[in-house]
Amino acid sequence: MVKECVLIGGRIILQHFGNLLTSEIEEKAKNDLVTIADRESEEAIKEYIWKHFPDHDILAEESGLFERKESYRWIIDPLDGTRNYTKGLPVFAVSVAVEFNGELIAGAVYDPIKKELFWAEKGKGAFVNNERIRVSSTTNISEALIGTGFPFKAKEYIDVYLKSFREVFIAVSGVRRLGAASLDLCWTARGIFDGFWELFLSPWDVAAGALIIKEAGGIVSDVWGRDEYLRNGHIVGANPYIYSQLQKILENSLKDLK
Repeated sequence: MVKECVLIGGRIILQHFGNLLTSEIEEKAKNDLVTIADRESEEAIKEYIWKHFPDHDILAEESGLFERKESYRWIIDPLDGTRNYTKGLPVFAVSVAVEFNGELIAGAVYDPIKKELFWAEKGKGAFVNNERIRVSSTTNISEALIGTGFPFKAKEYIDVYLKSFREVFIAVSGVRRLGAASLDLCWTARGIFDGFWELFLSPWDVAAGALIIKEAGGIVSDVWGRDEYLRNGHIVGANPYIYSQLQKILENSLKDLK
């Protein structure tokens, strides 16, 4: 079902891509945009979920939490990378995950430009379209390519973030910032990135991608090594070799964040 959800959202945002009017773009908070595509994608996904599972809880970026105190909760990002999207930069995605009693059990991320559907179910591996994917085999962090994202919603923490960026940048072979965390996580699962970290994210940004990394053989935690990334938004994910090195750097450099 998660695959069907992201495909539904993907079709909608692709229809609007490159055709948005100024009146169809709003700043819902400082440095945080929403478009008609976000809203239409989210409503279509929720409608599909409730058609099949009318009692399930939903946590969605634009409309918040619909809570019925059920065991199942769907976590929806109808358009991750909205700033890219409004500028015509073709790096954005739809992300949907499902929790059962607080544990992630399924997730999917769809890149409608490249027509790449990343998905995973707990215990069954990770895939892009129908191809099994695995994290990279890079063992030395000095050879690693790492993804990241800037804390654009929390610019008051830029100095804290830049301290971690400096330490990681010195340690690795390269750092990339592309502006869609869900895809950064999937590219880590696929072995394009050897690891990824970002601060101040929301559950819908990372839920699906985190499960996909885990099912691809990687490790995901918050930057202090705890299973709290959905709560605090400070995430690191990588292959097992790079994870231990990257997480240690982040823990040491982000002491001021606690």
